[in-house]
Amino acid sequence: MFAAMGAENMPTYIHELQGWPAVQWSSQHLAGQLAAVRHRQGRLLGRMEALGFELRAEAVLQTLTEDVLKSSEIEGELLDKEQVRSSIARRLGMDIGALAPVDRDVEGVVEMMLDATQNYAAPLTDERLFAWHAALFPTGRSGMTRIVVGAWRAAASEPMQVVSGPIGRERVHYEAPAAGRLDVEMDAFISWFDDDVPLDPVLKAAVAHLWFVTIHPFEDGNGRIARAVADMVLARSEGSPQRFYSMSAQIRLERKDYYAILERTQKGGLDITAWLQWFLGCLDRAFDGAKQILANVLRKARFWDAMAGQPLNERQRKVVNRLLDGFEGKLTSSKWAALTKTSPDTALRDINDLVGRGVLVKDDAGGRSTSYSLAKPGNDG
Repeated sequence: MFAAMGAENMPTYIHELQGWPAVQWSSQHLAGQLAAVRHRQGRLLGRMEALGFELRAEAVLQTLTEDVLKSSEIEGELLDKEQVRSSIARRLGMDIGALAPVDRDVEGVVEMMLDATQNYAAPLTDERLFAWHAALFPTGRSGMTRIVVGAWRAAASEPMQVVSGPIGRERVHYEAPAAGRLDVEMDAFISWFDDDVPLDPVLKAAVAHLWFVTIHPFEDGNGRIARAVADMVLARSEGSPQRFYSMSAQIRLERKDYYAILERTQKGGLDITAWLQWFLGCLDRAFDGAKQILANVLRKARFWDAMAGQPLNERQRKVVNRLLDGFEGKLTSSKWAALTKTSPDTALRDINDLVGRGVLVKDDAGGRSTSYSLAKPGNDG
């Protein structure tokens, strides 16, 4: 069901409709899909709980790292993976060896995400949302532009629009409620969010995501905070701060469809069944990503079990762990030297030692620099 478009004085956006924010959906059309998703969610949590403490902690670290990276990528912001991983590990009290120095903007995103998922049972308040927003923008700027931080956007920022295209030929995808409505809109949202409404928490996560991003209460960062809000409700649905799948990573893979369904819903009627169906489908596909994380964790554990008794120095352990975590590009002696902050000669000695022991293998020749990979299981070098 969609509102008429283009007619004079007719509502264009969902928040302009009489009855907003009382959205509706067809429980009949969602029942089977919701049951299947909840079943898969329960099975995934059961498999992860069966892991030992260290493997489970590694899976949580990988998942949260992906969540932070991909939620920022959706908005076109690329964060340094090692900084994100180091920040999360330090905040969770995990020993992953030497920690990378972390920039303020990375710390802020991690701080917000961990507060949402680790403190999922705490009430959501405007002050808590302001703190998240301030953490996302520690310099008070979005890029080069100064923005209002830790407060709802002001009238000076209007119209608050989601646009694409070159200057002069912009396409307006969405226009948020006027700033004068924000106190009332956010009071209604927060009251509903903290109220014990008779609604499956997975559906509540989907509604909360849509509702928050439709209000668009901040000058910037609304998408990342909306996804944190949804993650908070998903953590409530599981009664656990431990995250084993990343909704943001899946949304990043489906970014085009994500923005398309948002636009259709925000320009539609009060029936949001289609949005809920898409959200449930995306969550279901996010569980597939958890299988890869589990496979990576088990592969890493098997590797170190096989290495038991073989001494590695700190530099070797650091780079091998980087390879196990998914090293981007080719590992060369110059990259080894840069990663470990050592001389080219020392890097080459470290590498040759691991090649001699069958831990690393030389890649097939290609390019000017010799590159190396981890030996496959069973490779005796």
